[in-house]
Amino acid sequence: MSDEFKPDPASIGGVAKPPLAFLPTPVSVFQTRARRFAFLAETSELAPYLVLLAGLTRLQARLVATLPAPAPLSAGQLGRAAAAAMPPIDRASLVTDPDLAAALDAVLDGAAELEMPAVARQALAAVVQANADQRHWLLANVLADEIPAEATAEHLFAALAVQVHLARLAASLEVATLAPVGIGVCPACGGRPVSSSVMGLQGIENVRYATCAGCATQWNEVRIRCLGCGTTKGLGYRSVGTDEATVKAETCSGCQRWFKIFYQVKNASLEPVADDVGSLGLDLLMQDTPYRRAGFNPLLVGY
Repeated sequence: MSDEFKPDPASIGGVAKPPLAFLPTPVSVFQTRARRFAFLAETSELAPYLVLLAGLTRLQARLVATLPAPAPLSAGQLGRAAAAAMPPIDRASLVTDPDLAAALDAVLDGAAELEMPAVARQALAAVVQANADQRHWLLANVLADEIPAEATAEHLFAALAVQVHLARLAASLEVATLAPVGIGVCPACGGRPVSSSVMGLQGIENVRYATCAGCATQWNEVRIRCLGCGTTKGLGYRSVGTDEATVKAETCSGCQRWFKIFYQVKNASLEPVADDVGSLGLDLLMQDTPYRRAGFNPLLVGY
């Protein structure tokens, strides 16, 4: 594992004022993610799990295209959020949302048709048999980006539904109505980032965007700044292999946390959620350091 205790020396980027955010196109997001999971499974020791995630993500892509459209956010809610510079999607209010409940039902029905390990099948059965209060508990935990270690498998299916619902709601927003709400906080739904990426697309080369673990919105963050505490000092970069790695751990000596950062400018095929799971080796190496993981990925919890 290479260990650099100095700021990333790469260029900050050539755009004077990059766009604040890119809202998701849900079908494309989940189709791309599914293809990446399938590709990573071809050469990974995590192949059985990655194959399962590829199937579940393909299910998500199908559901966002076929489920009835969720109820739109009201003009009042959008106005209040804009006036207070808050995310327009209120996660706490979604726990009992009937559209989210319908998404969960659809996930459970679709997942039942997939091949999966016995432990996953058992967790699926537990969620299918859960009553309304128990399902609300699962959804509330995912929406709060906090999953109890003793029930990670059951939360996987709730997380799939939450991602579907949040991505569809985020896609209905207008970027112009969004405002920065805090470092490391999604301006669309207030969620935590799964990771961040140094972009390679024309016009935003070398600019960093964080990706929401829930709604898949990507938002601009200062290139060299901790997404946990906001400091620009005491940052370091660690990687498996060489300093030219396309996946690194950005560490902060201030808050003792680390976030995964992907260099899409070097490898355009990297996908923030799929490659977070696929680069589990970096997580395992970071377990032997004083830093604790700060990025949230409901598909990786428990590893």
